[in-house]
Amino acid sequence: MSDVRLYLCDGGTITLPLRFFRQGEGAQGEMIATPVSWSLLTHPRGNVLIDGGNAPAVALDAAAHLGAVTDTTVVEMQPEQAVLPTLERLGIAPESIRFVLQTHLHFDHTGALAVIEQLPNAQVVATRTEYEWAFGPYSADDRLYIRADYVKSGVDWLLLDETDDGYDLFDDGVLRCWRTPGHAPGHQSLEIHLPSGAAFLLAVDAAYTVDHLEERAMPGMLVSAADTVASVRKIRRLAWRAQAQTITGHDPDQWPALRHAPDYYE
Repeated sequence: MSDVRLYLCDGGTITLPLRFFRQGEGAQGEMIATPVSWSLLTHPRGNVLIDGGNAPAVALDAAAHLGAVTDTTVVEMQPEQAVLPTLERLGIAPESIRFVLQTHLHFDHTGALAVIEQLPNAQVVATRTEYEWAFGPYSADDRLYIRADYVKSGVDWLLLDETDDGYDLFDDGVLRCWRTPGHAPGHQSLEIHLPSGAAFLLAVDAAYTVDHLEERAMPGMLVSAADTVASVRKIRRLAWRAQAQTITGHDPDQWPALRHAPDYYE
């Protein structure tokens, strides 16, 4: 398993009203700048793109691609932070991507789906709950879902049901998918085990920050407060059991302390 490596990739920043980020704060219109990140896991049986950050179109004209999101929020990325240029810099062929693993389908997580036509061997893994929400009438007026990124013909979807909780992607313990709803109805977080013995729990948006993870604050954007709390408690249990470091989704304090691609964890 010497070919197993975890890359954490910089996808730019989102500057948004604090009230959207932390419940009960930001009443005076304060803003907060947060990182956008995505991940790549290399594996002997095929590589895995995790989310992919923003679509490349965001780097060219964020307002044109994202629409109403940009009325309140500034989304910034450089063209080279998109999936395909990053893979090229890392020496990873698009044809080597076996899975695009979607934690959920909000716009800052669908960058790989936006270029799925250029990932010819990729199967897209998501929860059935998230798929049905994102494609159904529920998300039609939700500015966080940009259908141009993921409503496409010919996509090979692998949809995980509730009974698939803990799904082992390669059946070798390297990557497991855990259901963590709350921020999005079908959100999932990822448990990753590397050859060195290091383990990571990618909370993604089940916990934006360490404060959310440790229940010192509640996130501002969620579909269920009860599910959000249950999910962060589940993440903490899973991380304790695996002796894993938990990486949160948008923590401006945690992100700079992590290794960023082209550096990696192995």
